Amino acid sequence: MTGAADVIGPGALILVVGPSGAGKDTLIDAARARLEGHPRIRFARRLVTRPAGAGEAHGTLSPEEFAALRPRFALSWDAHGLSYALGEEVAQWLLSGETVIANGSRATLPLARARFSRLLVVHVTAPPEIRARRLAARGREAEGDILERLSRAPALDTVPDMEIENVGTPEDGGRRLADFIARVTA
Repeated sequence: MTGAADVIGPGALILVVGPSGAGKDTLIDAARARLEGHPRIRFARRLVTRPAGAGEAHGTLSPEEFAALRPRFALSWDAHGLSYALGEEVAQWLLSGETVIANGSRATLPLARARFSRLLVVHVTAPPEIRARRLAARGREAEGDILERLSRAPALDTVPDMEIENVGTPEDGGRRLADFIARVTA
């Protein structure tokens, strides 16, 4: 594993970011299906201090396990009262020159920019009414928590490499994301 001061590359890390309920995981899943079997593309599985739930397949760690492993993660951050990470395998894939796609956080972009030699940002958005329906359908949060998530709108500190307004079908958005990933990897 690389040390904290090392810049990780030469592979590209594509962080898919955007507000809760924009459909990031859905688009990542659709892109994964389209790119299945590509030898140089990897989809990272996030580690989260939350049990698995609807709409997100992630690895689950207790807060104690997370804290013990945090120095080994390629990237980690805290949001919504939880801790999130990309595992150390992400660094290994990037060191091997592979392209890695991950659901990330807008707040962690400055750290990611310093940590990875080739970072690309895909910003996924959707109108608030669509996001509200999606968040309610997940069944993970109470109405007040959903309203709080909808009220947050942290700005990106950079111009994204791709913007997807996720209002069409998952297949349409997933195709756009997959095409972008294929271009980056070519």
